[in-house]
Amino acid sequence: MSIKAAQSENLWTETPLVYSSHISDIIGCSAYLKLENLQPSQSFKYRGISKFAQQCKDKYGPLVHLMIASGGNAGLATAVVARVLGVKCTVFLPINVSIDTQRALRKQGAEIVTTGEFYSQTLPTASLSVLVPAYDSPVLWDGNRTAIFCSVGGGGLIGGIMQGCKNVGWDEVPVVALETTGSNCFYNAIAINTRNFTSKAPIVPSAEAEDSSPYTVEIVEEHNIAIPHMKALNSRATSLGATSPAAGVVRMAVDRAGGITCACIPDEMAMHTARLFGDDHKILTELACSTTLTPGYNREFLLRILGPTFSALSPEERKEKCLVFVVCGGVKISFEDMREFEEIVAAVQAQSYWRVQIDGEEIQVPKQ
Repeated sequence: MSIKAAQSENLWTETPLVYSSHISDIIGCSAYLKLENLQPSQSFKYRGISKFAQQCKDKYGPLVHLMIASGGNAGLATAVVARVLGVKCTVFLPINVSIDTQRALRKQGAEIVTTGEFYSQTLPTASLSVLVPAYDSPVLWDGNRTAIFCSVGGGGLIGGIMQGCKNVGWDEVPVVALETTGSNCFYNAIAINTRNFTSKAPIVPSAEAEDSSPYTVEIVEEHNIAIPHMKALNSRATSLGATSPAAGVVRMAVDRAGGITCACIPDEMAMHTARLFGDDHKILTELACSTTLTPGYNREFLLRILGPTFSALSPEERKEKCLVFVVCGGVKISFEDMREFEEIVAAVQAQSYWRVQIDGEEIQVPKQ
């Protein structure tokens, strides 16, 4: 079989699931890393987007023009698969996307249009052709079936995890969604639709409350769900920078038998984890990815996420538990960024704890 034929048959890569002795020793469990950073575009985005793009070419032919609005990683995934498939690609980027990201896209042959301050503001411009969704499509969710701990932006990856768990009868398996506090649209969505994580009844803020709220709320009738639209994004984890999550994914999360545990962390905690993970595993990760890994580097945070039943296990029983962290990848990271992270984390070292949120509760976990 030729290389080109092999690529057409299987565009995405079956990435390895590797044991992490470093994280296993810290948390006392068997920790595994799903290395989605090894996909052709260096992030999990390639799974679902390559499937979507292949379907577009099959339906419309080789003259199809793929367009996507993206903060970077979804755009790069589209550009890479467009190059493999031999079709045209245009990526609509926010104006603040780095030169390095733009250079990576052009290297893949993509045309770039910059407009708007963040992802959602680029969408109207891109709506005139076959628009590749960055996260809001069942096709993408179907292509992202992987693991248990993951970061969340718009919800494409966690949608795939929930769908994959359902397909293999794992609806009761805990799934943990992690975000940074300045880009936590999914956390807010679950809070709104569960009366701040206490029931399955939505609580929509009044018009007066919305004025002081960090988001406005839209009722999506198709899914009978309330969706927050963030007024601003205040996090360095730009790959998590969706201003609103996919309504279908939020619906799945609210209805899921085993539920979803939602947690938010400060940027500095994600930066600290990125440095620790880089030292241990010799892999650079952007903040969206290191956010997933924070429970693996803070035992108290992990225990609070998994709850009293897990905390009550003996050390021997915990060793029998397998936790999988999705190393979702991403190209928005450099050695220069890591040096900057070191300076930022050092500036907050006077505090002995991290302030985090887990399912509506704000707690302090010690720095480790």
